[in-house]
Amino acid sequence: MVLFTCNKRYSELAIQRLESQGIPYLLQPAGQQNLNVYFGRRECLEAIRLIVTRPLNQLTPEEDFILGAMLGYDICAQCERYCKRKKGCKGECDCKCINKN
Repeated sequence: MVLFTCNKRYSELAIQRLESQGIPYLLQPAGQQNLNVYFGRRECLEAIRLIVTRPLNQLTPEEDFILGAMLGYDICAQCERYCKRKKGCKGECDCKCINKN
């Protein structure tokens, strides 16, 4: 699963490229000027369609965690991010991964 954010003026180029290669994709607005282009397996895109129903900065900590995991972000970093968001930390709390190995 990949998330590509681009200016809307490049959307046709991105769509043409994905369609020419037979890659499934999902488009979602990202503000007034940008577009989020998700592409990958259809099953993942369907989950994104159900989870990401508003701007990314408005996702719950749980939704944000799932999205990050689906995009292949470092799972330990995702856990730390989740804990910080859930606890309302501003960067000063002890949200370290227990076992980084």
